[in-house]
Amino acid sequence: MNGEIISKQKYPSPNPNIELSVVTYYSDGLKVKGLLAEPKNDEIYDGFLYLRGGIKNVGKVRAARIVQFASEGFIVFAPFYRGNQGGEGNEDFAGEDRHDAFSAFTILQSHPRVKGIHIFGFSRGGVMALLTAIEFPEAKSVVSWGGVSDMFLTYVERKDLRRMMKRVIGGTPTKFPEQYKYRTPLFQLEKLHAPVLIIHGEKDDNVSVEHAYRLEKRLKELNKEVESWYFQAFTHYFPPDVNRKVVSDLTAWMKKRLND
Repeated sequence: MNGEIISKQKYPSPNPNIELSVVTYYSDGLKVKGLLAEPKNDEIYDGFLYLRGGIKNVGKVRAARIVQFASEGFIVFAPFYRGNQGGEGNEDFAGEDRHDAFSAFTILQSHPRVKGIHIFGFSRGGVMALLTAIEFPEAKSVVSWGGVSDMFLTYVERKDLRRMMKRVIGGTPTKFPEQYKYRTPLFQLEKLHAPVLIIHGEKDDNVSVEHAYRLEKRLKELNKEVESWYFQAFTHYFPPDVNRKVVSDLTAWMKKRLND
C-alpha cells in the first residue's frame, strides 16, 4: 500500500537532539527510500516534506540539510525518489516518481506526532512540491526555492540536460508535448489550495528566475495566495549565512500559515 513503511533504520545524525532514520516505504508497489528527521522528545510538530532537486546522484538528500529544517521545529521526511540509494525503480523527472512524494506525504500524515504538513521543494523539487500540493489540498503551505515550474522552459534553457530529459521523458517537447505538460504544474494550479512562497536568486543559471515569474503570475491570475522573495545578488546557491537566515524566515512563514 502506498505510504506503508517497510523498515526504519537509524542513521548517524549531526545533531544530538535530532534522530535520523532511513525509511523504506511502498510507492506504486516499489520499495523506495527516504530520510526521516525527528526531534528527540514526545512533542507534536508540523510535518515538513522535503523534495530534493537534481536527478540520481546530482542533488542527493543531505543529512545536514534535513537536520537544519528539523532543528527549526519540524518532523522532516525527504524521499530519495525511486531508483536511488537502494530504492527500486527508475527516476523519471517529475513523471511517475511524483508518487514517491505523494506516498511520503501520506507517511507524514500517519505520523503520530505530526499535526499539519508543509511542502518544500528545491530546484527540480519545485515541480514535485507543486504537484504534491495539488494532489493533497490539505497541505498547509508550499515553498519553492530556486524551483522549476515549467518543464518546457527547462528543456529550452538547460542544453546540458536535454539528453537526459529526452531519455527519461521520451523525447523533445515538440514530439512529446503532453509528457512535458504532465510534468508542468502551471497547467493545474486551479486545483492548488495551499499558500505558496517563492524564493529565487535572480542570477540563477540552473533554474532561471523566469520559472518563479511564471509561477507567481499564474497564481496571481487565479487569485491564489502567493508571496515572493527575490534575491538580486544570488545564484542557485545562497551564501551560508544568508541561507541560514532564509531557512529561519521561511520556516517562520510556514508556521504562520498553520495558525492562520
